[in-house]
Amino acid sequence: QVQLVESGGGLVQTGESLRLSCAASGRIFSINAMGWYRQAPGKQRELVASITRGGTTNYADSVKGRFTISRDSAKNTMYLQMNSLKPEDTAVYYCNADLVTLTPSVRTYWGQGTQVTVSS
Repeated sequence: QVQLVESGGGLVQTGESLRLSCAASGRIFSINAMGWYRQAPGKQRELVASITRGGTTNYADSVKGRFTISRDSAKNTMYLQMNSLKPEDTAVYYCNADLVTLTPSVRTYWGQGTQVTVSS
């Protein structure tokens, strides 16, 4: 089994920062791309940022210059540093990972989500 566990969400004020973490555990052989998504009430889930195994990053236009995605391959952990937070960043944030298990199999896994609330 494989698990992705997010942490670091919370309630902050406009302009403050949060750092989200996503730790992958279980029968993992390797992790390819990883990403952060978010879903606000009444809206579709959207990509926030992604990072390849080689470290290439991609960001949604709405977070460019404010959010930074990174990963520690040795720890199977991904991070999202969120600065200058805005009320419109309020959402449940999910991590996902395309990985190869020890079975072996290749599939995408999702975490359970962590709530980020930014008050104005």
